[in-house]
Amino acid sequence: MGAMDELINPTVVAALRGSLTRVAPTHELDALAAAPAALPGLRLRERVNLVRDALLADIPGGFATGKKIVLDLVDDPQFAGWMIWPVTEFVTARALESGTSADFDAAMALLARLTVGLTGEFAVRDLLIARPERGVQIMQTWTDHSNEHVRRLATEGSRAFLPWARRVPWLIAHPEATQGILDASYRDPAVYVRRSVANHLNDLSRIDADVVTRTATGWAAEPDANTPWVLRHGLRTLIKRADPVALGLTGYTGGHLRVFAPEVGSLIVNWGGELTFTTVITNDGDTDATVAIDYSIGFLRANGSANPKTFELGSRRLPPNATVVITKTHSFRPITTRTYYPGPHWLTVQANGVLSPRAAFNLDAKGGQSLDTRATIARLEAHG
Repeated sequence: MGAMDELINPTVVAALRGSLTRVAPTHELDALAAAPAALPGLRLRERVNLVRDALLADIPGGFATGKKIVLDLVDDPQFAGWMIWPVTEFVTARALESGTSADFDAAMALLARLTVGLTGEFAVRDLLIARPERGVQIMQTWTDHSNEHVRRLATEGSRAFLPWARRVPWLIAHPEATQGILDASYRDPAVYVRRSVANHLNDLSRIDADVVTRTATGWAAEPDANTPWVLRHGLRTLIKRADPVALGLTGYTGGHLRVFAPEVGSLIVNWGGELTFTTVITNDGDTDATVAIDYSIGFLRANGSANPKTFELGSRRLPPNATVVITKTHSFRPITTRTYYPGPHWLTVQANGVLSPRAAFNLDAKGGQSLDTRATIARLEAHG
């Protein structure tokens, strides 16, 4: 099991049970007492669900009963950290069991209280699935909240493609629905919130580029000191697609660029090692070019297909007929968010969306097992 899975562990569950015992001493909490024995082998989300279900079993009654206990928990100084996540899911489950508008609104308000201790962005998704328009309406009121965590819950919880969270089909079908939340938040004083706004806008670029560029154009007309960064980060996918509006809004220019195939330092990258490559970019235009530079790696999947992932290389200003040479090292050290598979990979570089030809390399097998490097690279190049 990974380190992320251990965020909900027997110590956390025991601490939650201790807090509940203090605020609700008449409840036996037998299911919660038994939960730690079932944790081994479970992923993080499964652990959260296990503890949530234990809470539902140990705290019978309707939403009002659960709400009172949770409000008392919030005032317990020992109620903190990862134990809050299953409680947010308990709140959502009880509200959806009730099905009333009053309990829905109360659950949204309770998540806003809980998110100050640990984000309620995952629990709010089920509420949004049930009543998306009402949920977004309430989230709009959070955008001027005094606490930055509540303001971020508005921007993050309503993202179209929130990582690790359930999809809300209505948000994907209505990409303009969160316009008010974003317009109220792009100049937020907290970088924590502004980063969420940018990621939210970037999510929408996967659905409707026109909505994104219209929104960004409005922000560019009424900016503050941080707006240029929000635009660059929020428009990053459209920049990689060479969208002319996105490039213009972020100050990138230059329509006559050449990007040469990157040269890799070695055709074989050791497991856990590094890939070093050099790329050359030339401005063939007769005016200065301000260039956004990225590189993409086609990571091998278990089924033999490639999963491209793009990384930023920064930006450069190139005079007419000028050339820049860039060297970069990419690490293949183990990380929790990606699984590496030995075999053929590819690399491309792009400048303002102009792609280089691919360069191929092989990730060596863990433990140094032998690979037919020439054959796998030839096969990769043959498939473009």
